Amino acid sequence: MALWRIRATVDDRPGYLSVLTASLALRGVNILSVQVHTTEVGAVDDFLVDAPDTLGEADLLAAVERGRGRDCWVARSEARGLVDQPTRVLGLAARMVRDPEATGEALRILLGADEVTWRPMPANQHGGCAASSMLLADPTGGSYELRRREPSFTPAEYARAQALVELAATMVRRDVERVTLVLPDSTEAVVRPAAVDDLPGVVELYEGCSARTRQRRHPGGAAMWSPDRLRRLLDPARGATLLATIGSGGAAESIVAMANLSGEGDEAEAALLVRDDWQRRGLGTALLRRLLDRAERAGYVAVLLPVRAEDTAMLRAVRRLGRPAPVERDGSLLTITVPLAPRVAATDRAVAVPARTDRAG
Repeated sequence: MALWRIRATVDDRPGYLSVLTASLALRGVNILSVQVHTTEVGAVDDFLVDAPDTLGEADLLAAVERGRGRDCWVARSEARGLVDQPTRVLGLAARMVRDPEATGEALRILLGADEVTWRPMPANQHGGCAASSMLLADPTGGSYELRRREPSFTPAEYARAQALVELAATMVRRDVERVTLVLPDSTEAVVRPAAVDDLPGVVELYEGCSARTRQRRHPGGAAMWSPDRLRRLLDPARGATLLATIGSGGAAESIVAMANLSGEGDEAEAALLVRDDWQRRGLGTALLRRLLDRAERAGYVAVLLPVRAEDTAMLRAVRRLGRPAPVERDGSLLTITVPLAPRVAATDRAVAVPARTDRAG
């Protein structure tokens, strides 16, 4: 017996696939796996089969044609073809997480491409694929062009490839935006963008904070959000979430602070949560500066900071920004508005917030 890959198009009508598989079965061909790619011209069926040694390429082509298949392509396969497609894609995704620079090689393996070329120019805004070529937009800039003599590319393959490219771009962005902060007391923390899979660490951060600290993070609402709401916070539709971590990564990594920026219209709202044992080290101020930089790059005109009047740590952090910051008071709740331009020299007088010196909890 020998392994073969067979790809053929059949009419997307009830019973047509069974006619094709019956034609192969009559010749002793065992179908090990099948993928169906829906296209405008019919269903493209991609088979991995085990065929008797007496059958050659011409015999398999004839069997497909008798089974009402057309545009047939047949090629010998290797044992690695026995790995099912979802497992194969997940393996490549794991490789991309470890090494985003291997995107081109991963695309070649995923699609069996003859040629993969990255070009430092934007992809055609429509992208897509033709019979023997595929154009993928690289979110970090440029585009990937893939070529394969046969079989023809399908829309399903294009969607898988584009998803792989976007995963690589996400990992590149996270690596670029990952910085190590050296705080005034010489301690270090890594600041990076949050991801949905950080949810367990963020829940642990909340649970490790005192009730007073959690209340300061949510001055006008619940002191502890549900996991579903926290998950949305880690992947905001507009805005950004930054995490400050210590440890070497993975299970050894611990989240000690979180900074959130959520946008609506031309203004954004910022909030900080710093674990009690990491307060009064300058970490909150450093995170707040990075949130404002992101807000400026995104084109917001101001950032709002809802703060309790007794939250001296946040008030101190705002003063250190060196920006004019008008305050509106509603009982014990302050709303500080930080304009994003122009910047001014850092002086306590430039910041219109209470200059209390109470120790933060």
